[in-house]
Amino acid sequence: MVANATEQLNPAEQTAGFAELGLRPELLRALSELGYEEPTPIQLAAIPTVLQGRDLVGQAATGTGKTAAFALPVLQRLPDGERGKAPSALVLVPTRELAAQVCEAMYRYGHHLGARVVPIYGGQPMGRQLRALGQGVDVVVATPGRALDHLGRGTLSLAELRTVVLDEADEMLDMGFAEDIEAILQESPEQRQTMLFSATIPPRIAGMVRRHLREPARIELGRESSTRGEASLIRQSAYVVPRGHKPAALGRVLDVEAPTAAVVFCRTREEVDRLTETLNGRGYRAEALHGGMDQPQRDRVVARLRGGTADLVVATDVAARGLDIEQLTHVVNYDVPSAPDVYVHRIGRVGRAGREGSAITLAEPREHRMLKTIERVTGQRLVVEKLPTVADLRARRLELTRAALRETLLAGDLDRYRGAVEPLAEEFDLLEVALAAVKLAHEASGATDEEEIPEVELRSRDTRQDGRGRRAPSGGREQRRGKSAAEGMTRLFVGLGRTAGVRPQDLVGAIAGESRLRGRDVGAIEIADRFSLVDVPAGAADDVIAALRGSSIKGRKATVRRERQHAR
Repeated sequence: MVANATEQLNPAEQTAGFAELGLRPELLRALSELGYEEPTPIQLAAIPTVLQGRDLVGQAATGTGKTAAFALPVLQRLPDGERGKAPSALVLVPTRELAAQVCEAMYRYGHHLGARVVPIYGGQPMGRQLRALGQGVDVVVATPGRALDHLGRGTLSLAELRTVVLDEADEMLDMGFAEDIEAILQESPEQRQTMLFSATIPPRIAGMVRRHLREPARIELGRESSTRGEASLIRQSAYVVPRGHKPAALGRVLDVEAPTAAVVFCRTREEVDRLTETLNGRGYRAEALHGGMDQPQRDRVVARLRGGTADLVVATDVAARGLDIEQLTHVVNYDVPSAPDVYVHRIGRVGRAGREGSAITLAEPREHRMLKTIERVTGQRLVVEKLPTVADLRARRLELTRAALRETLLAGDLDRYRGAVEPLAEEFDLLEVALAAVKLAHEASGATDEEEIPEVELRSRDTRQDGRGRRAPSGGREQRRGKSAAEGMTRLFVGLGRTAGVRPQDLVGAIAGESRLRGRDVGAIEIADRFSLVDVPAGAADDVIAALRGSSIKGRKATVRRERQHAR
């Protein structure tokens, strides 16, 4: 099937309510019960077109309402009365999580029609799927691999198929499902209706459209149009942070932002596990989500975030695909995404259905080009902001304490605490009692972060300049607060470096944990391949040397002494 001329549909020109789209009373009743009042632009453009029997290509960001855009027409076409056992519609999605979500949505929309919707994906008992298919089904929502598995077993029949939907097609191809999808489409009836939805339309998607869709109508809908043409409600910002300070910087940003629920994206499983542990140590209820976990584990993590028993999910891109959390307020890119499309998919998880959301990126100084590329592709500016200071953090925590106290006062039910306050009111002024209560509540919220994080700017090369403005090679060193020993400081030699995995925070943590110094007392740090140099206050140098000699750094004992030029 080859697509010829296509028609471009403009969602902005469509204005109608659900009742004016010609939907069945049973669907309108379900939408009303679910609180849906007005179609989104993609629903306004897609539903009438699909109901005419046209094939459709929808280019739309995640969260624009595309599930209902294809689900409602599919359910509209279900026959009245007795239905056969074979499905009339097949929806292919990239992940198990998305399969479950789409299935749930279609069941809710088609509840009054008695729609039989079955999810099919890996990690679910095969027996349960076989029983559901054997009892008869109207719509199958499946991942490509498991759908092909059932086709091979003869337990899934496509003979009665009238509609095929490819949801998040670009992600399915990125995950290696291209051959599976081609095989499934080849097994589908030629006279079917095909809908394809994708956030981007790369050449591979365009080729699939040419081969398998017939003169499709096209809808191109950017995120900025997702709420009836209003500007995007996602606040996009970036912070420039040296790599060694990113865990502390993330904690500080989260403390100030105070998200209701957030997803923090990392590149690797190891980084996910390490960062999750760090955030839990900071007092957050953080959960890891990555491909090394089995499906029940992943389902439990998502359920905890949805249920409010977790604040944060730290995830890899693959594990988070299809993740749809209604109460999600923040997405954080712990690393700058490797491609603009990845960025678009990540931030599409917030700001849904007209709600506000924040997308925050932690960038290293050399990553300015990728930020510029993301700006160009998304058409929106990433505001580079200054990292919150310790003073900002204290002010924010006081504000949160005040808000919590106000909410408690409005809620009432305080009489049981009267016995604690009234005796104090006879001895102290009531304002002083209130101030003491605020102090206790504020201190209970957690200790204030005191770590000093250096200010840096975006730069194009990982080089420093000497006093004459010439580029000076980094010499394999990583520097904190970028200067040699200042007056009153002594430089120490530590016989472990980058090859041992040593980072600035490891040295600061060892010094602060084993000596009487605090982290902010430590001066410049330089890390070479086989050794490190650390500036400490001259009066504490001997204590620090003795403390570090009796401890380990990254699990290893290290030689610690004054640097030669500073030795007495």
